[in-house]
Amino acid sequence: MSGGLYSTEAQDFDKVLDLTKIKPYGDTMNDGKTQISFTLPVPDTDEAVEAAKQLMKKMGFENPLVVFHKELTEGFTFFNCYGSCGHTVDYTNIHVPKVNAKKWDMGETDDFVRTYIGRPIRIIGASTGTDAHTVGIDAIMNMKGFAGHYGLERYDMFETLNMGSQVTNEDFIAKALEMDADALLISQTVTQKDVHIQNLTELVEMLEAENLRHKVILACGGPRITHELAKELGYDAGFGMNTYADDVASYVAQELYRRMEEEKK
Repeated sequence: MSGGLYSTEAQDFDKVLDLTKIKPYGDTMNDGKTQISFTLPVPDTDEAVEAAKQLMKKMGFENPLVVFHKELTEGFTFFNCYGSCGHTVDYTNIHVPKVNAKKWDMGETDDFVRTYIGRPIRIIGASTGTDAHTVGIDAIMNMKGFAGHYGLERYDMFETLNMGSQVTNEDFIAKALEMDADALLISQTVTQKDVHIQNLTELVEMLEAENLRHKVILACGGPRITHELAKELGYDAGFGMNTYADDVASYVAQELYRRMEEEKK
């Protein structure tokens, strides 16, 4: 009996990190403690709390606990819950596609472009389609940048144009041709019902139809954008959360140089 009790305690307070079997960390290693919040379309009642617990069990959480619940509006209740996750993942077997470029600061990128490309890189950006938000493209393009990372307008060796929001793909391509742009940046912030997928795909198809796709570096970014998704949609690179102008500028400079060298062969 004591042996069984000891085994349970050892399991509950196991502090050995096994990267092939990782789970959420709360108070101790491998305890699986997780916080989750959600809204159910029911009134705030005891039955609603029980429904939340049962739902968590079906999600795979052990010992679910509702620590806060409040009716948001008639017929809708918000829940904040805790539970223990019994599932694990093999961290050592995870491979995420990433942009293949060394990240430089503004000075390093400018020096590289000045030395190896010999002229300013022409780059145009916009929030295309029905997206009315410019926070993403402004963070990358505007001189002040975001979170201490200067935007592309501040670089000496980038000639930039930020077209803003709700730019049609037709107008975006026309301006890119007029500017003879080396790189095109598309930001998609509002992505309900995957509207960004349709818009991003349409742009690639239009560029291919005009025989322009291979002539430009095409990149997209936004909160739901990953490099893997961007590649699947026909883009050269994708920039998601926690990426800045440094990441974009470094990649564009290195990719343009790579293409210039290939043309010489």
